Amino acid sequence: MKLMISSQGESLESVPNLRFGRCPYFIQYDPSDESCQVYKNKAVAESGGAGVAAAQFMIDHDITAVISGRFGPNAYRALSAAGIKMFTFDQSLQTIQEVINAYQNNLLTEVA
Repeated sequence: MKLMISSQGESLESVPNLRFGRCPYFIQYDPSDESCQVYKNKAVAESGGAGVAAAQFMIDHDITAVISGRFGPNAYRALSAAGIKMFTFDQSLQTIQEVINAYQNNLLTEVA
């Protein structure tokens, strides 16, 4: 399983970002070996279609689930069509590590 989390920064101590398509970074996390990798979100500079471009990035990286504060309708459709699960977090979570912990404890809301 590969998770991708929208982030303000480049570490597990970074603040999670509420926006999917326009977040500055994505942090990929693999629960099986607790590894992570950081990607700069190139879709953030798109004049339009940032959510779809970010969704394509998830597809290209074989991501299983995406965690963000919210998903726009176009990103939602693209991720759903690709079979990628979406989860949302609330603003009480202050770091990417807290988001990961909440995911592992089934405390996030799955977007249906």
